[in-house]
Amino acid sequence: MLPREELLKGVENREIMARLLDKAEQALRTWEVALTDFCPPPVLIAAKTIFNRLTEVELLPWGGYPQAERQRLGMARQEVPLDLSQIAIAALNIEGNFLFDPASHRDFLGAILGTGVVREKIGDIIVLGERGAQVLVVPELVEFLQFSLNQVRTVPVKVRPLDLSELRVQPPQTKELTTVEASLRLDAIASAGLGMSRSKMAEAIQSGDVRVNWKEITQASHTLQSGDLIAVTGKGRLEVGEVSVTKKGRYRVQLLRFK
Repeated sequence: MLPREELLKGVENREIMARLLDKAEQALRTWEVALTDFCPPPVLIAAKTIFNRLTEVELLPWGGYPQAERQRLGMARQEVPLDLSQIAIAALNIEGNFLFDPASHRDFLGAILGTGVVREKIGDIIVLGERGAQVLVVPELVEFLQFSLNQVRTVPVKVRPLDLSELRVQPPQTKELTTVEASLRLDAIASAGLGMSRSKMAEAIQSGDVRVNWKEITQASHTLQSGDLIAVTGKGRLEVGEVSVTKKGRYRVQLLRFK
């Protein structure tokens, strides 16, 4: 048995993490690969932290394509082979004419949830504009959604299975930036990296539109450090790189902006 109380001490999303440990114990007990449903980024980060402390269990995340945000976790004993082919993920194409009634990520997600599917069974949704969208799901949902998902907004749709190789995912474009700031405050670094005024960034932070390492931060004075990932709704993402101190005591920060 795993030292559950020790591993869960001080952990956020304790109930979710406890279920992941249930899966890990299943993998240890059965000598077979155990799979979770799709996990959001904060859970993935916490899971990696916990499982790095376990030598007997191997953890492998996969969301259907390399930069997927929502991913399933495969777990197995260290002695049991574990690779991406064992993490079952299916892809669906949602086809419709959205030229005159454009649908957003939220619209496609809402339509899928409206069929009675729970969020954990759904991975990333790739919106294709007027052509519809592609969605990653657990394989057991494929047939159900083919028959149950008939409309998104006012647009009739057809759902058909896809091979993962058919996903229309563009590699992220990045730009390297350097800024020199008096502090490592979130509002200062994020505004410099995303080309926004500091006051606008402060408003976004207070409105709950800014996440650091996938956790919502509402304090503009939050202190950043190297390795932090900043996401601002509708504006993009930044990764904080190397941080150094200038001769005048200011902070020179390397940033990677994802477009």
